[in-house]
Amino acid sequence: MPYPEMFSLRQVFPRERETDVAAAVRRELGRVLVPARPKSGARVAITVGSRGIHGLAEIIRTAVDELKSLGLNPFIFPAMGSHGGGTAEGQSGIIARYGVTESAMGCPVLSGMAVVKIGQSHKGIPVFLDRNAFDADHVVVVNRVKAHTEFKGEIESGIMKMMLIGMGKQEGARVYHKAFAGHGFDGLAEELASIVIEKAKVLCALAIVENAYDETALIRSLAPGEIVASERLLLRKAKEIAPKLPSDAIDVLIVDQMGKNLSGAGMDTNVIGRFYNLVAKEPEKPKIKRIYVRDLTDESLGNAAGIGLADFVHRSVIGKMDSRATAVNCLVAGNPEKGRVPIVCETDREAMEYCLGTIGLTPAEDARVVRIRSTLHLTDVEVSRSLVRELDGRADVKVLSGPRPLAFDERGNLEEMTRQNPATP
Repeated sequence: MPYPEMFSLRQVFPRERETDVAAAVRRELGRVLVPARPKSGARVAITVGSRGIHGLAEIIRTAVDELKSLGLNPFIFPAMGSHGGGTAEGQSGIIARYGVTESAMGCPVLSGMAVVKIGQSHKGIPVFLDRNAFDADHVVVVNRVKAHTEFKGEIESGIMKMMLIGMGKQEGARVYHKAFAGHGFDGLAEELASIVIEKAKVLCALAIVENAYDETALIRSLAPGEIVASERLLLRKAKEIAPKLPSDAIDVLIVDQMGKNLSGAGMDTNVIGRFYNLVAKEPEKPKIKRIYVRDLTDESLGNAAGIGLADFVHRSVIGKMDSRATAVNCLVAGNPEKGRVPIVCETDREAMEYCLGTIGLTPAEDARVVRIRSTLHLTDVEVSRSLVRELDGRADVKVLSGPRPLAFDERGNLEEMTRQNPATP
C-alpha cells in the first residue's frame, strides 16, 4: 500500500501564562484566606485529583506551606471518584506519580474510600463526602477548569465536579453520574455542590486554567460564595485558549499515547469529536473517520478508559491495560462504551493498512492524516501532504520540515515523532 508523505507542523495558540506559579498560588490564597481568618490549628484537607496538571506538585506544596504560615494544619487526600482501581492504595499511588507524597509535600496524605452522607438534593439525590475530609475542619478544593469530556454547559470540569465526583469518591461518582444522565449536569451540579460547600466547610477553591502549551495560564482563588459564578467565567476562558487539531476533516488520526493523566476519557473528546455516551450530543466537527492509538501512558496504571473511542489500537495498549481498573472506571461513570476494545493491531504498519483501507474511495497516498503525541499536546503535529496544501496561508500554522515518507522500523512500527521546542511566547 502506498502511504502519504508527512510534514512536521507547528500550531500557534494563545499563550497567556503565569510566569511564577508558586507566587501566583501565594498571591491568590493570601487574597482569600487572610480576610477569612480561619481558626489557628484548624485541620484543612486539600484535594488532589488524578489528572496530570502542569506543576501540580509545586502548586500543592505551595498551598500546604501557605496554610501552615497561617497556623493551620493541612493534609492531602486523593479526590478522584473511582480512579486507581477504586482502592485507597491505587489512588495514593496515582498522586505519588505526580510527586505528591508526604515527604515531598511536608504534610500527611490520607487516602481512603469511605464516605459520609452529608445531605441530599430536593430530588432526593444523596450527597457524599470523603470520610477524611468530613473529619477535617475545612477543605481547600484544587482543580483545573476545562471543558468536560461528557457534560456540556456553563459548568463542566472544574471545582464543582471535584467537590462532587472527586470528593464523593467511588460511591458519590456512581450516584452522581446516574443522576446527571437523568437530570442534566449544570443545575444539579450547582445544587449538590452548594451542599458540599456548606457541609464540608469549604475554605476556598484554587482554580487552574491551562493554555494549549500545557502550561499554567492562570490561577484564581475563590471564596465559597464566588465559586459558581467564577467557574462559569473560567470555563469560558479555558475553552477560548484550548488546543485543537489543525483540521476539522481528517481521514486518519494517529494518537501516540492515551491515558487518564492526559484526559478523563483517555483522549479528550472535545479534541477528537467523539463522545460515545448517553448524555452528550455528538458534535458536527471535527469529523475523523479512523482513530488509531499506539500506546497507553504508564501514569494511567492500566486504566484504559476511553479505549472505546478508537477504531484500532496497538497490541502495546492491550498489554498495559488493566481490565478491572478500566471496567470499574467506565461502569462508575455510567459509560461502558468507553471500555470497549477496538481491533488490535500487532504493528503500526498493520494498523495503517487497516485505517487507510477503510476510509472510502480516497487513495491512501492522498489521505488526510494527522499524527499527534496526545490530545493534550497539539502544538507540534505531523500532517500529510493533502492537509499541508489546505493549510497553506494560515497564520496560525507553520511547516517545520518535510516531506518525508511515513516510515516504519524493522518491526513495522512508526519512527518517533521529531521533537521540536515550542515557539517562545
